Amino acid sequence: MQIIGLKNCDTCRKAVKELTAAGHSAVLRDLRETPLNDAEISQFLAEFGADALINRKSTTWRGLDEATRATDPNALLATHAALMKRPVILADNGALYLGWGADVKAALL
Repeated sequence: MQIIGLKNCDTCRKAVKELTAAGHSAVLRDLRETPLNDAEISQFLAEFGADALINRKSTTWRGLDEATRATDPNALLATHAALMKRPVILADNGALYLGWGADVKAALL
């Protein structure tokens, strides 16, 4: 199971810890060390949509000017990995999950 996020993100660390405690082999992939490729960005956008995948409450988003915010979501996520809502979880069965809310926990724990 792959947890895609940031190593300094509390939610990502919590997800790894809880999934590991539940017996899953959860590995954290840090987006800053191993950025998403174009195919992954397209897959995540197709699965979740730009409104769900792009974290418009983040400090990264607030630091962008209006012209940059209006950029294509693929280019935005390729340039600013921290804009992605975290974590994206790739389960062993190939299913994708976004975030670490009650619904994701119920499905995976």
